[in-house]
Amino acid sequence: MPATIRDVARASGVHISTVSRTFSAPHLVNVETRTRVLACAEQLGYRPNRAARALITGRTFNIGLIIADIANPFFPPLIKAAESQARKHDHHIFVADTNEDAIVEEELVRALAKQVDGVLLCSPRMSNSLIEQLSREVPLVVVNRQIAGLPAVVMDVAQGARLAIEHLTGLGHRTLALAAGPRGSWTSKEIRRAAAAAARSAGADLTVTGPNQPTEDGGLAVVDQIQRAGATAVLAYNDLMALGLIEGLQSRGLQVPRDVSVVGIDDIALSRLTRPKLTTVATPTAAAGRAAVDMLLAYGDDRRTSALINLQTELVIRDSTGPVRSPAPGVASHPEE
Repeated sequence: MPATIRDVARASGVHISTVSRTFSAPHLVNVETRTRVLACAEQLGYRPNRAARALITGRTFNIGLIIADIANPFFPPLIKAAESQARKHDHHIFVADTNEDAIVEEELVRALAKQVDGVLLCSPRMSNSLIEQLSREVPLVVVNRQIAGLPAVVMDVAQGARLAIEHLTGLGHRTLALAAGPRGSWTSKEIRRAAAAAARSAGADLTVTGPNQPTEDGGLAVVDQIQRAGATAVLAYNDLMALGLIEGLQSRGLQVPRDVSVVGIDDIALSRLTRPKLTTVATPTAAAGRAAVDMLLAYGDDRRTSALINLQTELVIRDSTGPVRSPAPGVASHPEE
């Protein structure tokens, strides 16, 4: 006969309600008790009936995870970490991809609202006002964006942008470019604000191009503008754009970093495998996924909280940056490009 909740309660020396909370709301049970209950349940082979629990508690034990582009290598570590953290709390993750489309984003939130206990909204493209409206329909935790009154997990890309610009100006670069990200991206705005301030502090000029698609093609598309600006160093919105930019520069006969230095943001696996290896700002995507799940479980019933987790970034210096050369290459030889 399969083990019951009463068997687990008896074996672990707690009340049946404590066993129920261990599986339905583990954050409400102290660690020692929760560990003991879970160990007894595992030993007895007890598995809670999810359908029955949903009827009793009114909860689905599912979490929606909406991301901007599942093809972007930035997201899989976040998804994997979120799924693992959710399983630890006996929840499941539903992943949905918006393809960088704010309209699709809204549709997905509304579609998931009745099927999940809350939604993790990663790098959203919707307006703040619309996100606030949706938060009244389903609990939301926003990742990579700050909105007053909503819980959020952010990676400090502003700190990363400052470090990148300081690195480049420290190498003697004074004519810089920023390949910005997509329209509506909070992250892109933070990067632009911090990069501009850091460039001013160093007495450097910063040309901003964009908005751009956060892809390799987006990086390729800005090569002409980078050359016209005479930039000797470029900070890109993400690693994919940086890699596309390097490809475009090399197709023009320019070498990285001898002729132009390039810095990305994210530290995706590909940035370590390309040649030159990409100097980049490492973002703690896996930690963000875990933190977002924990925050949703902790604050899901409190839809108006300003809880904020700010995760630090760091500059990883590799082979795509080097000292400035004078005059700026490519400008004199390709003045019309």
